[in-house]
Amino acid sequence: MASAEAKQKLDALLDELAKAHKLPRLSKAAQDVDRIIELLTEARENIAGAMDPHTTSLTMTKLQNPVKTAFDKAMDGLKAASSSHKKIGRALDKNFPVKELPPDDDEVAKRVPLINRAIAMHLLREGQFSVASTFIDEVQTKHPRRASSRSVDRMDEDDDDDNDAHRSPLANGAHDGENGDYGYEDDYDDYDQDMDQDEDEYDLSSLHSQELQDRFAEMYRILQQLKAHNLLPAIDWARANSAELEARGSNLEFELSKLQYVWLFLGPAVNGLPDDEHNGLSGALAYARRHFDRFQDRHLREIQQLASAMLFAPNLAGSPYHATFTLTNAFTDVAASFTREFCSLLGLSAESPLYLAVTAGALALPRQIKYMQATRAKGTEWTTKQELPFETPLPESMLFHSIFVCPVSKEQTTEDNPPMVIPCGHMLARETLQKLCKGNRFKCPYCPSEGQMKDARRVIL
Repeated sequence: MASAEAKQKLDALLDELAKAHKLPRLSKAAQDVDRIIELLTEARENIAGAMDPHTTSLTMTKLQNPVKTAFDKAMDGLKAASSSHKKIGRALDKNFPVKELPPDDDEVAKRVPLINRAIAMHLLREGQFSVASTFIDEVQTKHPRRASSRSVDRMDEDDDDDNDAHRSPLANGAHDGENGDYGYEDDYDDYDQDMDQDEDEYDLSSLHSQELQDRFAEMYRILQQLKAHNLLPAIDWARANSAELEARGSNLEFELSKLQYVWLFLGPAVNGLPDDEHNGLSGALAYARRHFDRFQDRHLREIQQLASAMLFAPNLAGSPYHATFTLTNAFTDVAASFTREFCSLLGLSAESPLYLAVTAGALALPRQIKYMQATRAKGTEWTTKQELPFETPLPESMLFHSIFVCPVSKEQTTEDNPPMVIPCGHMLARETLQKLCKGNRFKCPYCPSEGQMKDARRVIL
C-alpha cells in the first residue's frame, strides 16, 4: 500500500516536470532580452551618427514594434517559467510535506567545525578550488578569534613564490621524504588532531594549500586522460609511486599496463592510434617486452595468458581469452581503482565522506522518521542511546566493517563470531547469544524482551 502511494506521488511530480519541459526555456527569454539590447544599441548608433533630425524620429518609430514584440516574448517566457516553478513547488509540498526530524538535539549544530572541514575537503576533492577558497575564507572571517595563529592564506604566499617550487610532486613524478611517500599524509593526520583543540577548531588554513589543490588538479587531469582512453599519464604516475603502491598490496600499475597492452593489441581499428610498429600486435608485443618483466613474480600466469592470446588474434572472439580483451567497463573500472589508490596515498578515502554521509542519511532518514512517528503515537519511544532499533537499509557500497565489541563478553566480534541483532534491537555476539539460549529461546540481558535464535539476524557493520 505504501509503495503504491509513493508511486502515485512520484507520478504526479513527473507529470509536472513533463509539462515544464514543454514550456519555453529561460534561455529563450535571455535571447529575447539580448535581441532588445541589440536593437537599442543599433538605434543609438544610428541616431548618434545622423545629420538629419528627421532620421531620429524615423529610427524611433521603426524601433517601437520590434522592441515591444521582443519584450512580450521575454515576459511570456518568464511567466511560463515562473508558473511552472510554482506548480512544481506546490506538488512537492503536497506529496512530500516538510516533517520535523525526530531528534530533540541538533547534532549538526554541535559539530559545525567538523562539518565545515568536511565541506571544504569535499569541494577540493571535486576540483572546485575557487569555491573551496571562498568558503574557507568566509569561515575563518566569521570566526577570527577562534582561528589559530597559523591561519594564513597560503594561496597568496604561493603566488609570490617560484612556480616550480609549488608544482605537484605527482606531476613531477617526484616524492617527498626519504621513504618515498608524498609527505602529506602526516599533514592530514594533523588535521584530525587539530579538530580536538578548541583554539584550532575553525582553522581551515591547512586545507587552504596550493600543494593540496595541485594534487587534486593532477588527479583530475589523469582521470580526464583515462576518460579519453589515454593510459600513459596514469601509468607514469603509478610507476613513480610504485613503492608505496606495492607496500599497500596494490596491483594498479600492472592493471594499467595490462590494459595498455590490450588497447594496443586491438589495433588501430579499435584504439584509433596510428597504424605503425608501435600499435597492433607488434606494438603490444614490444610494450610487453619493455614493461612486463618487473611483474613476473606476482603476475606471471596473467602475462602468459596475454602472450598466448597472440596465437588467437585472427579469431579472438572465439578464443579462451575473449573476456580479457573485452573493454566494456575496463576504463571505468581502472579509473575507479586509480582514484582509490590516489586518495589512499593522501590518507583519504576513495569516496567523499560528505557525499557518503548525505547519501546515507537521505536513504536512511525516511524510515527512521516513520519509525519514530509510529512509536511516539503508541507511547513506546526508543530511548537507548547510540543504538538504532533496526538495521539501516543501505546498499553494500555503504556498509563498512567497523569493530564491534560484545557488551556482555567484552570480546571483539569476528567472521566466525559476528554481531547479531535480536528482536528488541540490542546487539550481542553470536557466541554470547548461544550461551544465553535455553533451548531455542533466550532473554535479552538488557531488557525484559525474549526471543528465539531464529529471529536473530547477523549485522554487517
